[in-house]
Amino acid sequence: MKQTQANTSHPAGENGPNLLEVKNLVKYFPVRSGLKKSSQVYVKAVDGVSFNIKPGETLGLVGESGCGKTTVGRSILRLISATSGEVLFNGQDVLKANARELKNLRRNMQIIFQDPYSSLDPRLQIAESVGLPLYVHGMKNPKERQEIVVSMLEKVGLASYHLKHYPHEFSGGQLQRVGIARALTLNPKFIVCDEPVSALDVSIESQILNLLSDLQDEFSLAYLFIAHNLSVVKHFSDRVAVMYLGKVVELADRDEIYQNHLHPYTQALMSAIPIPNPRLKRQRIILSGDVPSPLNPPSGCRFHTRCPLTKEICSQQEPEYKEASADHWVACWNVS
Repeated sequence: MKQTQANTSHPAGENGPNLLEVKNLVKYFPVRSGLKKSSQVYVKAVDGVSFNIKPGETLGLVGESGCGKTTVGRSILRLISATSGEVLFNGQDVLKANARELKNLRRNMQIIFQDPYSSLDPRLQIAESVGLPLYVHGMKNPKERQEIVVSMLEKVGLASYHLKHYPHEFSGGQLQRVGIARALTLNPKFIVCDEPVSALDVSIESQILNLLSDLQDEFSLAYLFIAHNLSVVKHFSDRVAVMYLGKVVELADRDEIYQNHLHPYTQALMSAIPIPNPRLKRQRIILSGDVPSPLNPPSGCRFHTRCPLTKEICSQQEPEYKEASADHWVACWNVS
């Protein structure tokens, strides 16, 4: 079975229909260039990304900084406008929704930001910040809003006396709990977790991950979990997608991709995971060169300029995004 990335949509499988389907998502950012800034070129941040997420599932999205992970998450929610593609949530195209339809969709689609402090208004007390989504979506009664806000704060490990505090009075871990509570107030079905623990200490990181896992079980949440830390992704995700320079190069079940990674870029990433045993050593794969600019990505396979297995066809033709084995998708000329 072979499909190009432009029309790939993975089968729903045994667990029923998909909650979210992303088909050939593209996001180009225009940039003026030249001395007079007269000519226009484009940063190809996301260039034909396809995947799906089922109800209650966590899809981990990994890759180097600048590969387009966060842009994918924000484009799905229409926090930024996609250039083209489809984002189907329960069968409804998010990218074509009008203002009223989008507002209704956003009750079920929320985001947890990487930097919790910058995502909160420093002038608002926590009660106002967490309760704002409820007000926007029609709950005008302050007492009803406060009851829900207190309930959400307690679920994330905070207390009612935190209602009158301001963001600067909290630690980083507490602020992230506030961000999680705000995302939960509308009882969504899907949350984009945009590197939610990368700015936290390791001890706090584990607490937040356990909290997200408990909340997922309690509320039947689906997550798109964007992260750099491959160990965290392995612990937290059901499936994992690997991005490189705007494209998904490999996607598979968590155990499959960690034990049988096929793409050379995925192999290099996995070789960098520390082994928690000082007597064991992993053979590192050191990639040469820097990540190419998304302003002018390489022809053919975008990874060929750094790939240790590159061959002539890699620089000439883009590899097909195909199913190498059951539910294991990869785009590489070295994979038959």
